[in-house]
This record gives sequence, C-alpha cells and structure tokens, in this order.
Amino acid sequence: MKPKSFLSIFLIAVISLTGGIAGSAIYSNISFENEAIVEKVQSVKVIERVQGIASSTDFSIAAEEAIHSVVHVKTSVEQGYYYNPFKDFFFGFGQSQPQATPRIVQSSGSGVIISEDGYIVTNNHVVENAKEVKVSLNDNREFSAEIIGVDPTTDLAVLKIDANKLPLLSFGNSDKVKLGEWVLAVGNPFNLTSTVTAGIISAKGRNINIIDDKSAIEAFIQTDAAVNPGNSGGALINTTGQLIGINTAISTRSGSYEGYSFAVPANIVRKVVDDMLKYGTVQRAYLGVNIIDVNQNLAEEKSLEANQGVYISGVTDNGAAKEAGIEKGDIITKAGGKEIHKSSELLEVIGSRRPGDNLKVSILRGKKKKQFDIILRNRNGNTDMLKKQDINSKLSLGATFETLSDEQKNRYGIRSGLIISEVGDGKLAKAGVPNGFILTRLNNKAVNSQKEVEEIVKSLNSGDGILLQGYRSDGRPDYFAFGL
Repeated sequence: MKPKSFLSIFLIAVISLTGGIAGSAIYSNISFENEAIVEKVQSVKVIERVQGIASSTDFSIAAEEAIHSVVHVKTSVEQGYYYNPFKDFFFGFGQSQPQATPRIVQSSGSGVIISEDGYIVTNNHVVENAKEVKVSLNDNREFSAEIIGVDPTTDLAVLKIDANKLPLLSFGNSDKVKLGEWVLAVGNPFNLTSTVTAGIISAKGRNINIIDDKSAIEAFIQTDAAVNPGNSGGALINTTGQLIGINTAISTRSGSYEGYSFAVPANIVRKVVDDMLKYGTVQRAYLGVNIIDVNQNLAEEKSLEANQGVYISGVTDNGAAKEAGIEKGDIITKAGGKEIHKSSELLEVIGSRRPGDNLKVSILRGKKKKQFDIILRNRNGNTDMLKKQDINSKLSLGATFETLSDEQKNRYGIRSGLIISEVGDGKLAKAGVPNGFILTRLNNKAVNSQKEVEEIVKSLNSGDGILLQGYRSDGRPDYFAFGL
C-alpha cells in the first residue's frame, strides 16, 4: 500500500486501493471475466460535442435525460463467516465442529445504460466479489444483472439485464473536454436515487494511485462536482448530455466529498466495453518501454533538453518501441495526436488502443525531434488478439474444482476450500498435485469457489509464482509451488 497525504478512496469500496504507474503499467496484464462471448450486441453510439453549447449554465435538459439512463446497482457480497451457537446447539446434530454461516453484506453504487438492450457499465469495485447483483431503473423496475466482464486495471465492469428499449447515454469524446468546462455528475449517493450535481473540469490525465494493480491505467478526469459514496459507476456528462466519464473515486479524509472527484475518461470506457462485448476480454496494447515523468531534477541529472514529457528509461526486446527504432533516453512529447506532458497521459492514449493499432509517436532525442509509426503489440510481443480458449486454460489451470460440502469441511477442520476433483494435464499435473487435493489457500488467500481461484490467477502475469496450500485426501497438509 502507498499511503498518500490525501486519502483517495473508492466511493463504496471497503478497502483502500493503491497502485503504481510508469513502466509496469505499460506492460499491463490483460484482465477479464470468464464469461461467454457476446456475438451480437448493439453498437455503442458515439457523438462529438456540439461546439458553443458547453458554455450554457442551463443544465435542465441534460439532467432530465441523464437520470433515466443512470441506474442503481445493489450487490450482495459474502464477507467472512460468523457462528450461531444456538443454531449449532439445536440443529447441529452432534457435529464436532461448529457450523459457520456466511456473512452477507449489502452495498450499492451506480451504473450507466449504454445500449437499448440492457448493457450497463459500472465500476469493478461496485460489483467485485458480488454473489448477487440487482439493478433498479429510474422508473422503479428492478432486474437481476449478469456480470459480463470486469477490468480491475481500469476499475470498469459491464453488466447485462434482460430488458429492451432502454434509454441510453451516448458516448462523447473525452479527448475534447476542456479545463473549466461545465459537467454534471449523475448517480445514487447514500441511496438517494437520481441525484445530479454540477461542477467544472478541474484537471485531466490525473493519476492518484488508487488502483491496486501493477497494470493500472489511471488518467482520470478530475472535477469539483460533488460525488459521494454510491456515486461510483455513475455518469459524468457534459451539458449536451453526452457521457464523458464514469465517476470512480474521491479525494477525502472523512470518507465523503471534500472538493475533488475523479472519473474514468469515456474513450477508455468505450474501448474496454467494446472489447468485453466483442472478445470476452480486454485487449491490452503495449508500447514496450519503461517510463519516468520528466521533471527538473531528472532534466538536470540527465542533461535533458526538455522539462516535461515522458523519459524512456528502458526499451524491451521484441517490443513495439524497439522495433520502430525508439531508444533508451528518448523523451516522448506527443502520441496519437496528443501532447504528452506526463506518464498518465501516455497511458491513457495507449489504453484506448488494441494490439495491431498504429500509433504515431513524436520524441526528442537530444536536441533532435523525430517521429515514429509504431505498431502496438500484446504482452506476448505480437499483434494477436487474446483467444478465449487461452483464457479458459489459464483460468482453470487445467483442473476441475468442486465446492466442499459442510461435512468435508468439518472432516478437515477448515472453514473454506475446494477439492481438485480432476487435476487434468496442465500445470497442476506437472507440479505433482494429486486428484482429490483439498485446496484451502491460493497465493496465501483463502479460496472457497472456482471464481475466487480465477480472480487470483487472472491478476498474475506469465512467470509469476503460484502457491497452493491444503490437504491431501488422507488429511496430511501439503503445498505445491510452480510458475504460471
């Protein structure tokens, strides 16, 4: 964890999130949810800002339209266990171990309808670890929601409800928003539905180190529109009613709004959503460099000819940048037509693209300016899209997991765990894990379902270590370690 002088928290999250930027984010791991690929979806509508209207201070039309497209997301999350001694006494039937009852915690946030047929975008932390998700529309209709996909690196998730002819918000171009431009935040703070607040764009490309993922993309739009717990996943719109961001975090010491809020830019949102719907997973592009923000100290230390931009401290073999001719010591000053002053701005540009996309990059090498056409690559060093079968193989580790019964938990004296009923011929088999092994902890985290195993494994990169702890079928404790 990286504590900050100002505590940045997710609006309804129960834990603090921290994360780094720089080179690690450039080599970000592709994140996904193991769900069926949606083959037929309604295309997301994208429109440009109408020039000249943004100066209006009459927000009534935009607000009235937006509240019908912003939903209330309610989740049930299992957080630990508790014991009921009276239940055990009267209904335990003489069992030697007390029975643990899951503790279910209710929480809520917001979401934005992005298609008429029921696709909704929200924050990952709103639905993270949820056992059940329900969505309430502005007309009080309530639906059970399916989690189509999640991306922890951008804190985004896509839900689906069984409904049609829903009022959707159109995506605006977040690259076009300007400092000082009026914006509205729409959501459900403190369970107060259909709440609209107003403010201005305070900053762009803001990195506040709140996403606890080394591959995090943080390039938030900062506003002073009032945002509070429950606003997470709600809409940030301009005065023409276009979606320009998903409200995600606040800077606070008290836990409530204190003047600053942060939203994921709409261009990143649109790309992540499209990937989930078209491919079943987010397709991450990589430049293949390690980077540092240029500042006065670095400029003096390296005798640089610039006081801002992104300094390349290393270039990866077989990476896109090296293939194009970029070298260690170059300073990136422009990418994708945008001026680059800091790392978060470069990450935003790359985060809105896929492997195989062409990216024009301008650099400063000594006193010379150069321009390169770079073909972005995936984490494996090629331009292929990640295949769903590869995802399934990685998530399952080539094994079949089954939930333990209460009787089995009592037999081994454990509160959680899974039985590996079929090891298969994957990495577990090669590591010597036997059929029937009782898995209680994976990388020092308790696991109680295959989904929890998938969540842990999907956060890892190739080469990262895997540690399995548990019991053999005869009750002997054992562990296995291997590389992913």
